Amino acid sequence: MSAPLSLNQARRIALAAQGLHKGRPAGPVTSRTVGRTFARIQLVQIDSVNVLSRSHFLPFFSRLGNYDRTILQRMAGTHPRRMVEYWAHEASYIRPEHYQDLLLWQKRAWVGAGRMDPGQRAAVAARILETLARSRPLTASELTARIGHVEERQRDNWGWNWNAVKRVLEHLFEEGTVSAASRTEQFERRYTLTGRVLPNLDGHDGDPEGALHRLTEAAAQAHGIGSVRCFADYFRTPAKATARSVEHLVRLGRLEPVKVAGWERDLYRHVDAVLPRSAVGRALLSPFDSLVFERRRLEELFGFHYRIEIYTPEHKRRYGYYVLPFLLRDRIVARVDLKADRAAGKLLARAAFGEPDAPPDTAVELASELLLMAQWLGLQEVQVHPAGDLAPDLARAVAML
Repeated sequence: MSAPLSLNQARRIALAAQGLHKGRPAGPVTSRTVGRTFARIQLVQIDSVNVLSRSHFLPFFSRLGNYDRTILQRMAGTHPRRMVEYWAHEASYIRPEHYQDLLLWQKRAWVGAGRMDPGQRAAVAARILETLARSRPLTASELTARIGHVEERQRDNWGWNWNAVKRVLEHLFEEGTVSAASRTEQFERRYTLTGRVLPNLDGHDGDPEGALHRLTEAAAQAHGIGSVRCFADYFRTPAKATARSVEHLVRLGRLEPVKVAGWERDLYRHVDAVLPRSAVGRALLSPFDSLVFERRRLEELFGFHYRIEIYTPEHKRRYGYYVLPFLLRDRIVARVDLKADRAAGKLLARAAFGEPDAPPDTAVELASELLLMAQWLGLQEVQVHPAGDLAPDLARAVAML
C-alpha cells in the first residue's frame, strides 16, 4: 500500500536528503562538517569550467556557506582519503567505499583506448605502469615526455585528439589500475597506481548484484524520494538492473513505495528519509549540483525547467553561459548567470531572472546570497548587469546591503 504524500512534502523530503532544507552553520565550518555533508550527498561532479569556481567546490558552499576549500583538497589528497576520483554520474569525487562497486558497473570504454590496436594498447600500458611504479604521480603530458610520444597505428579522428599515452591512461583509469592522486592548477589529473591512492581496498567479493544494491541504496538515501530513473541516474547504473535492485530494497524494507500528488510515476522513499515541517534554506545551486542532476525530476518536483547553456552558441542562449538556480525555502525561485572577475575583484551577475511565482523577497535574499558568495571567493564587490527581469530589483537590493 503506497503512502500518500503532497508535492510540498516530497520537496521537503528531497531537500532534507540533500542537506538543503535548513540554514547554514552559525560558526566556522570544520572538516568534520564538510565530511558529513559529503557523506550525505555521496558524490560531487567534477568539471573543468572555472568561470565561477570549480564545480566540486560549489555544492559545499550551497550547503555550508563560507568554508575553506583546502578542506576538500585534504580530503581528496591525503591518507586516509575521504574522497576519490572516478566515473559516477560523470567524472566525480566519490566516497571510497563506492569505488570497487562502481568498478563493476561503470563501462565507459569510449573515454579511453577501447578502439586502439590491442597489441599497441598493451605495450603502452606496460610502459605507463612501469614508469608510474617508480615515480611520483604524473600528468599525461609528463608521462608522454618520459615515455615518448606514441602515434596510434589506427587513427580514427576520435574524441579530444588525445595521444596514445593519454588514451591508454584513461583506459587504465576506467578499469581501476591507475587513479588520480590529485589535480594540477590547470586541472590535469596526476596519475598513480590505484594501490597508492586506496591502499586498503578489501573488495566486496566481486559481487555485481550486491554492488548494485549498495549503489542503489546510496542513491536513494541521497534523493530521499525518487523513481528508478532518478536512482539509476545518480551513479549512472543501468535502468533495468537498478529496477531489480529497487525491488530487492523494497522487499528488505529499505525503500517504501509512495504516491505523490501531481508526480505521476512509481516513486520510492528511503526508510531513513526525513520529512521536515518546513524548509528554510537558501542556496545558489551549481549547474552540476546533485539536486539538479536529473532534469525531469527537477521539473516534476519543483516545476523548474533547466538546461545548461554552456555549449549553446551565445546568440541562442536564453539565460546565459553559467546559470545557477536559486533555491529559496522549498522553491527554486530564480536563476542568475554568474562570473567571477578575479582580476577586477568582482562577482558579476550578468543576468538575473525570476520565476513566475517568485516571492516578494527573492531579490533581497538573492542579493544576500551573492554577497556571501563573493566573500567566499575572495571578491570585493557584486556587480549586477541589467539583463533579465529580476536585474533591476537585484541591483537595488545589492546597493542597499
